[in-house]
Amino acid sequence: MSYTKILLERRGAHALITLNAPERRNALDLAMVQDLHRALDALRDTSDLACVVITGAGDKAFAAGADIAELKQRDARAALAAINSSVFARIEEFPAPVIAAIRGYALGGGCELAIACDLRVAGRSAKLGQPEVGLGIIPAAGATYRLPRLVGLGCARELIYTGRVVDADAALAMGLVNHVVDDADVLERAFRLADDIGRNGALAVRMAKAALNALARPEQAVAMQLESMAQAVLFDSEDKHRRMAAFLERGKDKERRAEGS
Repeated sequence: MSYTKILLERRGAHALITLNAPERRNALDLAMVQDLHRALDALRDTSDLACVVITGAGDKAFAAGADIAELKQRDARAALAAINSSVFARIEEFPAPVIAAIRGYALGGGCELAIACDLRVAGRSAKLGQPEVGLGIIPAAGATYRLPRLVGLGCARELIYTGRVVDADAALAMGLVNHVVDDADVLERAFRLADDIGRNGALAVRMAKAALNALARPEQAVAMQLESMAQAVLFDSEDKHRRMAAFLERGKDKERRAEGS
């Protein structure tokens, strides 16, 4: 099976999914989301699969968030369709454990992808955060209910309300990531963690994951609906369009300055 925005390969008992748009810092656009769905379909019934590792191509980003130009065009109906939220839910519910191997930026949807995974290994260059409020929207692909479970409600409120981006050591201290290593060792550490898991009974691990996920499921279904409804209101707001237009213009200014230097 061929993909346009990801790479999928088997590494022994494990699978590696690489978000493959380094020139756009692996921005999560619709094509990449569709590729992720197809990869999960391809892997779901693989009985000899122990773990899945997800990483980003290049050294600048795991995923720097959603494609803002595409996001600016999304309206209330797109928010209710839960485009990113649906694939992140599938990652969370995937039968085998999923490990995020993070180098560089994991912002917005990129951070939400990371926290939908079971475990997170971060390189020292990692920067994680939910800066969506600065664009006039909220993190609406799982951060409002997954982030509090990882770092506590008070810390999640601060990260979401301020849009603050934290480095790898701060993320480790608050429980946002499980391990911090040198960037060059991120994938090796993620696969070593996968091997630690793979040495155990595969069915037992999958049942443990299902049991842990079941703890949050009743409340999460309601939270997902509320998150999508709130985002639907914001997607059609004047403030969202103004802030995203300004963000895109700043990006163009940086490109023009770089070309002139």
